[in-house]
Amino acid sequence: MKERLISLDVLRGLTMILMTIVNNPGDWGHVYPPLLHAEWHGCTPTDLVFPTFLLIVGVSIVLATPVKALNGPVLQRIVTRTLRIFCLGMFSGFFVRIHLFGLEGNALLAARLAVTAAVVIALFSDYDRKWQFVTAAGIFALMIGLAFSGIEPFNTVRIPGVLQRIAVVYLIASLLYVKTGWRTQATVGAVLLLAYWGIMTLIPVPGLGEANLEKGTNLAAWLDNLLLPGHLWASSKTWDPEGILSTLPAIGTGIAGLLIGTLLTSRGLTKAEKVKYMLIGGLAGVVTGWLWSLTFPLNKALWTSSFVLYAGGWALLSLAVLYYVIDLKGHSKWMTFFVIFGVNPMVVFFFTGMIFRVLNAVKVARPGGGFEKMDFVPYFYQYQLVPFFHDPRNASLAQALLLVALWYLILLFLYRKKLIFKV
Repeated sequence: MKERLISLDVLRGLTMILMTIVNNPGDWGHVYPPLLHAEWHGCTPTDLVFPTFLLIVGVSIVLATPVKALNGPVLQRIVTRTLRIFCLGMFSGFFVRIHLFGLEGNALLAARLAVTAAVVIALFSDYDRKWQFVTAAGIFALMIGLAFSGIEPFNTVRIPGVLQRIAVVYLIASLLYVKTGWRTQATVGAVLLLAYWGIMTLIPVPGLGEANLEKGTNLAAWLDNLLLPGHLWASSKTWDPEGILSTLPAIGTGIAGLLIGTLLTSRGLTKAEKVKYMLIGGLAGVVTGWLWSLTFPLNKALWTSSFVLYAGGWALLSLAVLYYVIDLKGHSKWMTFFVIFGVNPMVVFFFTGMIFRVLNAVKVARPGGGFEKMDFVPYFYQYQLVPFFHDPRNASLAQALLLVALWYLILLFLYRKKLIFKV
């Protein structure tokens, strides 16, 4: 296993653990407030998780690119990885829509698992780079084709998503990094944030009137519904928190990561100086973002420019503290638990959703319900977990923590075998 920046792995691991916890409660009606996203405007600790990961993506691009050059092989590698990440995100929505040869029940589940295994091998395996690109491009074209074919049930599959946004940010940030210097990158990031502010607050929404930042009636929602009708977040159906327009400032988050990565790899600075500059930058981001929020509110769903600075500032402060403790002071032994999660993030991203989809395909008889059956996960939660807790919020949290424990055992095995799966 090659030498890595342990503090970055720890921050990535912390981010993955928090993401697993906040995305998988036993009951969404009973969750501690800090583990919920802000209803609309505002920012909770949960809202900081995804931007922290995107910032880490930017830092990782710098660490993984010792020589800056854009040629055929480099471009192919970047595009291939982009397609692989995007396809993994989209496939999560395709899994329950796969129907083959009229199969039902366990036979259908087995068929879906077989297709999933083929996709996992195709998108996670390391083989000839040319064929990686061809395979990823083929899977991408197939899924996009099915989504727009009008064939049910693919005509309502979600196209945006968390992994999809990561893929787009990775693509743009990677190309920007290998072709430009840090000053140009900072300029592009600033332009994106200022332009997004102007677009969202000055341009009228067609058919709805003046520019606004309200749920479902803002310009970003209008564009999502115009270009991707029927393929948006199931909870809204008319807009998407990982939508098209809000990806522009998200690229700004990735660019912030590029700048931090450039700082961390600078040979002209000591580790102590790097910590100092990260602390200054983090505080500046938090304060500037908060001040900007007075006119352009913090909003994760819209990924507002103020949110980029505010969330990025907190992420940078967290990295600065970890870098000081681990890389400057050398205290890293107690960090192994987090590193285990940090070195295989895509495995956790993809398979967490798949675990629940597979388990819910297993039907269990409801106690006292005669022949009535229910999905396994709600059965396990309601009848096997809830009875152990007086406070339903603790029961809800317990299910998420059990998933973290399960992932720890899986990832510990991979870590000890020195298996790191990259897409």
